[in-house]
Amino acid sequence: MPVEGGSSSGSASAARHPKQKRKAHSLSIRRTNSTEERPGGIQRGDMLDGQDSKLPLTLRSNLLDLFGQIEREFENLYIENLELRREIESLNERLTGDGQAVEGGDPTKGALKTKASHSTSQLSQKLKTTYKASTSKGKLGGPRNFSVATWELWGGDSWIVSSFKATTGSRALCQLLKEYVGHRDGIWDLSVTRTQPVVLGTASADHSALLWSIETGKCLLRYAGHAGSVNSIKFHPTEQMALTASGDQTAHIWRYMVQLPAPQPPPDVSAPCDEDQDSSDREEGEVDGEGPCEVPTVRVATATLKSHQGVVIAADWLVGGRQVVTASWDRAANLYEVETSELVHTLTGHDQELTHCCTHPTQRLVVTSSRDTTFRLWDFRDPSIHSVNVFQGHTDTVTSAVFTVGDNVVSGSDDRTVKVWDLKNMRSPIATIRTDSAVNRISVSANQKIIALPHDNRQVRLFDMSGVRLARLPRSNRMGHRRMVCCTAWNEENQSCNLFTCGFDRQAIGWNINIPALLQEK
Repeated sequence: MPVEGGSSSGSASAARHPKQKRKAHSLSIRRTNSTEERPGGIQRGDMLDGQDSKLPLTLRSNLLDLFGQIEREFENLYIENLELRREIESLNERLTGDGQAVEGGDPTKGALKTKASHSTSQLSQKLKTTYKASTSKGKLGGPRNFSVATWELWGGDSWIVSSFKATTGSRALCQLLKEYVGHRDGIWDLSVTRTQPVVLGTASADHSALLWSIETGKCLLRYAGHAGSVNSIKFHPTEQMALTASGDQTAHIWRYMVQLPAPQPPPDVSAPCDEDQDSSDREEGEVDGEGPCEVPTVRVATATLKSHQGVVIAADWLVGGRQVVTASWDRAANLYEVETSELVHTLTGHDQELTHCCTHPTQRLVVTSSRDTTFRLWDFRDPSIHSVNVFQGHTDTVTSAVFTVGDNVVSGSDDRTVKVWDLKNMRSPIATIRTDSAVNRISVSANQKIIALPHDNRQVRLFDMSGVRLARLPRSNRMGHRRMVCCTAWNEENQSCNLFTCGFDRQAIGWNINIPALLQEK
């Protein structure tokens, strides 16, 4: 989570890393009276002689048998783990050598693709079976050593199965558009302008916000007016103004003017990329193209909103753009007049720190989410009455809650669920999506109402409003995020549908989503 004054990538990422809960398994070991001989002809009695212990000889003998069984099980599992790791390495080499040929759709590679998929399926099943057996039977070393060997490779789903889904299906539905690299710390939030020219904005823990050309990936402008981590960015609905929230306990409104560069020819996505630089090999601070120091910089805000007593974690424009709402770790949300920077209302009621706020696209409605496991709907449609509704349904921090174009709210939580709510019936959600990792700042496409879920485990998944999974964005060592994904944002201009994601690996990524094919797969 963003921290006041910014933080290093490592500490902030560790703070946000999902908490893996392990089930307690009892260790069940048979008690036997085995007379099995010890190495070198040494018998049990000989091993016990000369050892000072107050335990009865029979009990010590049984304990020795038990420890011997544990050692043998540990040794067998260790050998099996080594064999599985060698199989994984072998499969990785095959994927590296043949993956591009299979992707290209060469019909002569059909047999290779079938054989690789069959081997992958067998190995994946073996990995899962061994892991479950090791934990349920209580084999020492299994849950620890085997989980290190597998869960670092898995993204929550089976790593191998997911990788092949990305190769054969997800890449046809979701293609990489552009990478936006230039921040020197993790990116917490991103947003797309609602006016021309259409640009991408990113908010980072490096105390800056950057504006990017979507087509070329070039950085166009840098805002450096904050003294702390920039935790969110939103654009005015009709004017060239941005709203940023920061760990310096303020929110800033600032104006921007950018000129888009000439468009470049689209890259050949079918060409091999073996000579491309692996993004995981980038040095600290290394950027592509023009760095933020080489672009125009805005350092003074048009308006500064200063009423909070804690980190301002999010901010958004109300419909019309004449007022803004901010959410803070001081457990309150504030409503301001843009023209005068005057504080109009302080919205209190949450028991713990706020995590996000969002406004309705066409009505004067605000939703705030909190670490108290709830989110609240604030109604400002009637100037004389400000009604509040509390939504309870999550069991952990509600990381975000967003409106759809209609009468729905979608909430995401650290409890690994996403819930869809009807504003006319708040008693229970109309759909629940259960995932394998904590969910961060979600977004819903305006036209097709597709929910994009960014996860702590580096995955991004797409669902419809009924909870049906549509796709998972491709991720590999050359594509996708290498650390947790913090936020998603949609852009559906000009008959195309683009999804943007950002993470604590200091980059934002643009994706082209094939909506017709996505819905047809459904």
